Amino acid sequence: MQEIQESLQALKFGGAMVYPLLALAVIALAIMIDKAYVYFRYVRLRPDISDLIETYGFSWVELEKQVASLDGRHYFGRFFRPILENRKKPAWWVESRAGDEAQQIEKSMSRGLWVLETVVTAAPLLGLLGTITGMMHAFNLIGGAGLVDPSGVTAGVAQALIATALGLFIALICLFAFNFFSRLQSQTLDEMERLGTRLLDHIRLDQEGAGGEAA
Repeated sequence: MQEIQESLQALKFGGAMVYPLLALAVIALAIMIDKAYVYFRYVRLRPDISDLIETYGFSWVELEKQVASLDGRHYFGRFFRPILENRKKPAWWVESRAGDEAQQIEKSMSRGLWVLETVVTAAPLLGLLGTITGMMHAFNLIGGAGLVDPSGVTAGVAQALIATALGLFIALICLFAFNFFSRLQSQTLDEMERLGTRLLDHIRLDQEGAGGEAA
């Protein structure tokens, strides 16, 4: 508790650049919480659905029932529905509709990542600007008559160091978060592509079987 109070007390000497840095930190934190909630609630796919898709000759009725049980905003549910709705049509048609839906899902999943990427670049620059203004404040205290206020020089140097440290700290946190969520997005899209390929294989098998019976 004492360390937190000391850290808050140190921020008071960081100068004007501390406020935009804290604003960036709050925005980035809101984005990270939102992304974590979305991935926890709308991205994780139940194992029973993926196991069903991997089963040879599964029941389309059972899959439709399982997909219908997913939340309407669930990303995998959004991806599967166009495939299920168009499975009676040619495979190339289904693949096209699934690809269009996957592009929309990718856009939704990427929402907010550009903010984290921007903070990664902007926070150190704001910290550097705080460093420059702090050092200028310190140097202005040294006039022709020599050192006017030694404590003022110390405060200027402290302002420079605090702003730089805060900017680097925020940038590091956002960099880790950006890489983490980008990795999750890539893994999710790869899993969608894999399961979509399995469904298209089942559709082709059904259509080939129906064509053989008709012949």
